[in-house]
Amino acid sequence: MDNKNYDIEECVAEVDRERYVREFRDVATFEACCRQCPNYGNRWGCPPFDHDTLQDLLPYEKVMILGVKLTPHDQRMPMERVYDVMRPELERLNRRLLELEREKRGVAFGFVGKCERCGDAPCARVEGKPCRHPEVVRPSLEAYGFNVSKTASDLLGIDMVWSKDNNVPRYLTLVCGLFYND
Repeated sequence: MDNKNYDIEECVAEVDRERYVREFRDVATFEACCRQCPNYGNRWGCPPFDHDTLQDLLPYEKVMILGVKLTPHDQRMPMERVYDVMRPELERLNRRLLELEREKRGVAFGFVGKCERCGDAPCARVEGKPCRHPEVVRPSLEAYGFNVSKTASDLLGIDMVWSKDNNVPRYLTLVCGLFYND
């Protein structure tokens, strides 16, 4: 694809918010997973949050799930290079997600990991300061307790795969979402 070192497949699914919360959300399980991550409590997009996150979702009737399946051409690529492969798609998807958030007057959920604006710099949260880029930072679906693996398989038809032997898996999966009203 246009000098990219991967092939891409995009998927979109829509589901009622009530069903998505009921069938795909398990806050206790996923917050326990988040606690194992060094970003927990250290990034504004990560838990713990100072409010009941369910209240953020209740005003919305629908959920749009966007997924991208990236298949690297180099199947022997070490895991350390995965972010380099995903970065252009993460940036593109984040821009699209924020556009949809504005258009539909909803609330977007992006990706786990480092902030695309701050990169490797420490998040302002560590210093007890507000987010430097609230216009672009969004929590992930996982941060709000959603099972992204189940979301990908049940709603997008993509079974997530994991790396073995420190090499990139057969494909990489990105999943994000938007809560909105019709």
